[in-house]
Amino acid sequence: MGKLFGTDGIRGEANRYPMDAHIAFSVGQAVTYLLKKPHHSTRIIIGKDTRISGYMLEGSLESGITSMGGNPYLVGVLPTPGIAFVTQSMRADAGIVISASHNPYQDNGLKIFSGNGLKLSDEQEETIESLILGNQLPEKVPPTREMGRAYRLEDVHGRYIVFLKNTFPRDLSMEGMKVILDTANGATYKIAPETFFELGAEVEVIHNTPNGLNINDHCGSQHTQDLKKRVVEAGANIGLAFDGDGDRLIAVDEKGREISGDQVLIICARKLKEKGRLKNDLLISTVMSNLGLKVACKKYGIKHHASKVGDRYVLEDMFRLGSVIGGEEAGHMIFLEHHSTGDGIITAIQLIAAMVETGKPLSELANMMEIYPQKLINVDVKSKPEVSSLPQVMKIIRQAEAELGDNGRVLVRYSGTQNMCRVMVEGPTPEITEKYCRQIADAVKSTIG
Repeated sequence: MGKLFGTDGIRGEANRYPMDAHIAFSVGQAVTYLLKKPHHSTRIIIGKDTRISGYMLEGSLESGITSMGGNPYLVGVLPTPGIAFVTQSMRADAGIVISASHNPYQDNGLKIFSGNGLKLSDEQEETIESLILGNQLPEKVPPTREMGRAYRLEDVHGRYIVFLKNTFPRDLSMEGMKVILDTANGATYKIAPETFFELGAEVEVIHNTPNGLNINDHCGSQHTQDLKKRVVEAGANIGLAFDGDGDRLIAVDEKGREISGDQVLIICARKLKEKGRLKNDLLISTVMSNLGLKVACKKYGIKHHASKVGDRYVLEDMFRLGSVIGGEEAGHMIFLEHHSTGDGIITAIQLIAAMVETGKPLSELANMMEIYPQKLINVDVKSKPEVSSLPQVMKIIRQAEAELGDNGRVLVRYSGTQNMCRVMVEGPTPEITEKYCRQIADAVKSTIG
């Protein structure tokens, strides 16, 4: 058995190791044991997205927690950031999210938040892993009289909607704002429409009939074709696409064009700077962000730092360097003024606030940043040696970097969750970008593919 935790919790095909009932039960036990304090009942929030396998994993977690003397509080279907909020606001000891984010329905995952609404540290994950894989848990089970009880919470949706609405500037009116939502048949299917309706928008929703099997199925943040079409047909001001667990947003402007996470970041960062609320004048993104973001930051007098890929690393750098806004080009954005984790609905609200405040359509705001041509090729690999140790690959990378100079860049990195090498090249023209990306990807494939 290998490691359980990847870059974002435990993830895999549902009903197969490590995403089976046994591991979920053990995670429930291990988290409870790790957090248990004398004379204190351990409270753990459990929420999920709309996958059919969520029922099995929810029941297993509940059993594991109660067997170890903890009290699970079940909130049902709720976005990942909503579970982080409930965990924090109820002063629970932890929150566990059952979701595989933007993956297809066959997969599922477990993400764990500590009581402060932040994801567990690497050290805590390693402790949980060693308890489970070392089979240490059965000997730590308390006597029957000390077992826990499970509770179902009914009022959390309303609490979360109030929290979301409070992130919208009070002096703004959304009158006349027509919004199309794509909830990916996922965790935002009830929360998002209610929130935007209560904020005063005219709301239309697509892909909001989850059946356990259709989450992220040609819809949501990864597949915006239906949303683009509907925004143009309906003459809407904006389209908003969430992923299965609601922590990401991809927006579509009134002309039906997709707006990247990088463009949303620069729009919102500039708004914060103009209001004097962009702490340290600093925006954090990842090394995968488009070169155009760096150029735009320089133009608007905003400092920029690129972190490792993964929202936990973005957040770490935000705390370390003192920034209130950060995110990934894939749509995962964190507004620390409002929440401790990425929240697709909060991101959407901040973007709409920028539109209303400036009186400009989204297409015009998106022009703040020029997007450099970018090509990404994913190569399946058998192993993951240091890229610098592959002479054939490094030779082509150096050739590409020499020709691109300041007008582009090359990034070659391994996936944290799959046996895959990601080759990304940005350059001045699509042709040059495509050429070098293809050459490097071919070299990777012939060397370790």
